[in-house]
Amino acid sequence: MAQSRPEETEEAPAKLPSLWRNRDYMYWWSGNGLSTLGTSVSTLAFPLLVLHLTGSAAQAGIITVLHMIGSLATLIVGGALADRVSRRAIMCLAPLVQALSMGVVALLVYRGDPSINLIGAMGLVSGLAAGLRAGVSMPVLRRIVPKEQVTNATAQGMGRDMVAQLVGAPLGGLLYSMGRWIPFLFDAVSFLFVTLGSALIRRPLGPDRRTDDAAQAGLAADVRDGLRMIKRSDYLVFTLVWGALLNAVAEGFTLLFVVLVQDRGGSPTAVGTATSLAVTGGVIGAVLGPWLMQRLGARRVLLLSAWVFVTSFAVVVLVPRPWQIGLVMMVAMIGMVPINVVTESYEVRLVPDQYLGRVAATGRFFIQGVQWVGPLGAGVLADAAGVDRAILIMAAAMALLAIVLHAARRYLAILDTPLAEVQELPLPATTS
Repeated sequence: MAQSRPEETEEAPAKLPSLWRNRDYMYWWSGNGLSTLGTSVSTLAFPLLVLHLTGSAAQAGIITVLHMIGSLATLIVGGALADRVSRRAIMCLAPLVQALSMGVVALLVYRGDPSINLIGAMGLVSGLAAGLRAGVSMPVLRRIVPKEQVTNATAQGMGRDMVAQLVGAPLGGLLYSMGRWIPFLFDAVSFLFVTLGSALIRRPLGPDRRTDDAAQAGLAADVRDGLRMIKRSDYLVFTLVWGALLNAVAEGFTLLFVVLVQDRGGSPTAVGTATSLAVTGGVIGAVLGPWLMQRLGARRVLLLSAWVFVTSFAVVVLVPRPWQIGLVMMVAMIGMVPINVVTESYEVRLVPDQYLGRVAATGRFFIQGVQWVGPLGAGVLADAAGVDRAILIMAAAMALLAIVLHAARRYLAILDTPLAEVQELPLPATTS
């Protein structure tokens, strides 16, 4: 599928300066990190606020669902826009919309007796803007990071987000106790750093201007072109489907993990502690991902990580104490994160810049569109068969996904090529 370029194998990519010395990367990394921290804070505060106002867990869940629906509705559109209009403009304007929506929530709560309907509307608006941002994020990262450092950048971004989630939950609780409106103001301010960081990036973020005189196709045609680009690669087709199924299983396992801790007599504090251990495992996995890829190769890392995840499913049923469950989940996350590092790194190297927004957004759309099946199915299984049996059934599903990796050698052939030697997919004749 992809061939080596001899002239590249003679170079020493290790001589590239550290990403931490890349000013544009640091603007991107820190701005998005602060935004993730703010989102983690408000994610905890929203259900607490709605429960205080209504006492209804269902209404608390509706706010989260509205945000997810908004993000899903604009995700593919954001990917198409990323390949046709200024990515810098989207990265500057979309966070401002998110900041405004969270600022409105903070003001409503500060003034007292906020409208649940209006809060839900602001959650939907924030989700719509988040979908646009998500569609642009991968093409922007590719512009500010050398291709040889994409793996490290991807892993560092995942590690950053894990740390933000680890800190965000307790910080959200603290800020909420100081004032119910404060977490939402904190989130609003955090979005401003994304706009600031994006404005300070000096490199052109694209897309490049067309050099031909052909009329530009509409958004719908752009989306179809993105799907055609995915079909050109066995690897992209396979990872889109396999990754969506994996995410659904992982989301179901996350729900069962909380139920299991409580079933073992764990308090809400124990759930929080076990969750912190799991997130810590994600940070470790993000650090280990690039290192393992260099030493074992991408295919071996993918297979090893999948089986570590399967084993964790089985072992977690056997341990009796909540803190032990947390340790097993930490190992599970150490295995889970390198899977994402491998798949995303090769996607960035394969897809031409002109198509990366659409391809990345399509992948995220499928993942987010399927992920709800996991928690729903896991919950039904837990009620019908008990949490232990439900986890074992999910383990069997994960084992099947791992076996598929062994059987799909043709679809994963690109992983046998070192990342630095991967060539982009050729552009369709109509766009060249």
